[in-house]
Amino acid sequence: MLTPSFYDELDRRLAPTDAELASLYPGERPGRQPVHTVYVPADRISPDLPERWGAEALASLDVHGAPYAPELDARVRAKLRDEPIEDLRIDFEDGYGRRDDATEDAHARAAAKLIAAGSTPFVGVRVKCMEHDVRRRGVRTLDVLLDELGYVPENFVVTLPKVTAVAQVEAMVALCEALEPSVRALRFEIQIETPQSVLGPDGTALVARMIHASEGRCTGLHYGTYDYSASCGIAAAYQAMDHPVADHAKAVMQVAAAGTGVRLSDGSTNVLPVGDHVHEAWALHLRLVRRSLERGFYQGWDLHPAQLPTRFAATYAFYREGAALAATRLRAYLDRTDSGFLDEPATARALAGFLRRGLECGALEASSLGLDVSRLEGL
Repeated sequence: MLTPSFYDELDRRLAPTDAELASLYPGERPGRQPVHTVYVPADRISPDLPERWGAEALASLDVHGAPYAPELDARVRAKLRDEPIEDLRIDFEDGYGRRDDATEDAHARAAAKLIAAGSTPFVGVRVKCMEHDVRRRGVRTLDVLLDELGYVPENFVVTLPKVTAVAQVEAMVALCEALEPSVRALRFEIQIETPQSVLGPDGTALVARMIHASEGRCTGLHYGTYDYSASCGIAAAYQAMDHPVADHAKAVMQVAAAGTGVRLSDGSTNVLPVGDHVHEAWALHLRLVRRSLERGFYQGWDLHPAQLPTRFAATYAFYREGAALAATRLRAYLDRTDSGFLDEPATARALAGFLRRGLECGALEASSLGLDVSRLEGL
């Protein structure tokens, strides 16, 4: 039989590894994750932006008819009236372009006023990237905006686009420290829209190193559909969220982020539900949103108000269709009864996470699950 001293020696030997793993992989980030991010160029924002997008989305349903199951209609319409935009990203990058300093400074201060109004549950800005020719302008925009705000709002995040090197993430950490030296409230998300983020020159997945170089400030990885596809040489007609190069990039992102608390967001489709092709675009968006959800990407980008109905409809259908079986399996796991599935603790955590997400996004009601929802967070 092994002696107690051997067990003690194992603990001493592995204590540094235990501490490192706990630090690098703290587990799921607490709190709600928005189901989408809406990107709007900084020169097109206004105080009534969420209400205007909701009204336009409802108008598209009134004109063209709902493209989803009738039982979802009341729920989707209520969402479009009450909270049409969950996460707003005010864009100073590709959708905004290059302006003179005075103009961009003015737009940054206007963006700060909209952010301070708190009209959406989650909000942030996308600044220009850390590449040499636009770096100083991107830093200045964030500096001006935070100067106007005077504080870092809750659920505020900075999107750092076109990241190509770990050093750019380290520079972003230094910028955050310089902008708010007394607290650590400033967070950022990394856009994966260059092949260099996924595969470095040494053959390693740089995105994994980027997460850990962020010193806990990185909250999300957002896939950039069109920049990434174009960088891989994909013809414009075939650039899409479900192209094989997109699936490869997102699979690497998913593995890199697992256990770190960094959340994932899929990209967007630029096929908009406008003109004579509304229903075709809606059908595509419904399929792509559902596909992302099934692959563990619970957030995505929306670029047009008429994409909101299909975003919420696809999300609600995903959780509502799976809720009954998930609740049954989870009740059986908790009560140690037979459900026809031999679920282990990891699967129980996945079941609890599925139901928690469904509740947080408004797809489900706690009363319909038949279990104590306070136990979901514990699991």
